[in-house]
Amino acid sequence: MAASPVITSLSSVTVVDADPGHRVFVGSELLIDGREVRCGASALLAGDLRRRGVATGIATLRTGSGPGLDMTVAWVPSGDTKLGLAVATAGPDRELAVEVVTAWLAVAGPRTVVLASPRSFCAGVERAIEIVIRALERRDNPVYVRKQIVHNTHVVKDLERRGAVFVDELDQVPDGATVVFSAHGVSPAVRAEAGRRGLDVIDGTCPLVTKVHAEARRYAARGDTVVLIGHAGHEEVEGTMGEAPEATVLVEDVADVLALDIEDVTGVSYLTQTTLAVDETAEVVEALRTKFPALREPASEDICYATTNRQNAMRQVAAEADLILVVGSENSSNSVRLVELARRNGTPAHLIDDTSHIRPEWLVGVSTVGLTAGASAPPALVHDVIGALGGLGEVTVQERETVHETIHFGLPTAVRST
Repeated sequence: MAASPVITSLSSVTVVDADPGHRVFVGSELLIDGREVRCGASALLAGDLRRRGVATGIATLRTGSGPGLDMTVAWVPSGDTKLGLAVATAGPDRELAVEVVTAWLAVAGPRTVVLASPRSFCAGVERAIEIVIRALERRDNPVYVRKQIVHNTHVVKDLERRGAVFVDELDQVPDGATVVFSAHGVSPAVRAEAGRRGLDVIDGTCPLVTKVHAEARRYAARGDTVVLIGHAGHEEVEGTMGEAPEATVLVEDVADVLALDIEDVTGVSYLTQTTLAVDETAEVVEALRTKFPALREPASEDICYATTNRQNAMRQVAAEADLILVVGSENSSNSVRLVELARRNGTPAHLIDDTSHIRPEWLVGVSTVGLTAGASAPPALVHDVIGALGGLGEVTVQERETVHETIHFGLPTAVRST
């Protein structure tokens, strides 16, 4: 499916609205002798150059307007539509520009993108983001957010642009200020500190995480040892363990279960982090049942509906894809689980924060790309990936919906419309 890497050079190229801080420019659009050529893969090339340490901008490139940069350009075969891959440089980076354009041209061609559905934002994430936006609209004073409201770099940057101030701990928040707790929840100790400081607290905790916290308190109150299945250091786990720290033990895998030493084997309950891999968690639960036959279980599944739905949808897509791309940030547990699940099912998979993270070598020999996004990743990022792949050749998009989500969570009183 690869195209022949034919490279053309054009001189006297002008960059429209150029940023002087960049020495290399990737064309988002080419204006050649009055003709417009779309360059949909510009983010792919720019990301490649930035990974090589080159300060790179994306801009419209125009020829025939006097002295300027030299441009390396390749034409992508795509039916009746003319697509271009173009990099303009001042000279010293010419060889690198040729190398990058050649690499992406070599993987150009038509592809099928199979979309997993559900994907992207879940109800808890939408609620948490809406809470911060409304707080910013209704408060004259700064709005602080403890930790990332959800685990996605693009969401955090967008809210920062709107005025939100993200902090790691409450000691960075002035007394009496407004603070939003993230969707992952906090421990009672954090809530108590906020109360002592007179902070105006708006709770963005996902209701499904709140459910797990309530279970932890209830199980501990009846005298059980609470075994929490989760990942050490994750904010949700820290908050849940804080509900009953003396009665809770954390396990991450079957080996941890086998190493448990609990005196009263008749009084053991388990809970799980809401964003775990369903299949791996089942193995840990089975090990707990074997070791503690009287094990008490939650009345309903703790792994949230959104995590389960996205894993089921991705599993279906992985069965027909040559490659899986998961849009999400590295600290997003549910996004990382999607990548791991695809690989366990035998399909190569990669986690990408956005289009710029895609590498050309991943696409070698790939005709069908499975595409999904973690529950904290904005839907627009998925469309960006489709657009970028469309810059390499014609893309046929198919969707595989396993379930239609209709869940919605109400907002807290502090930001609710009157």
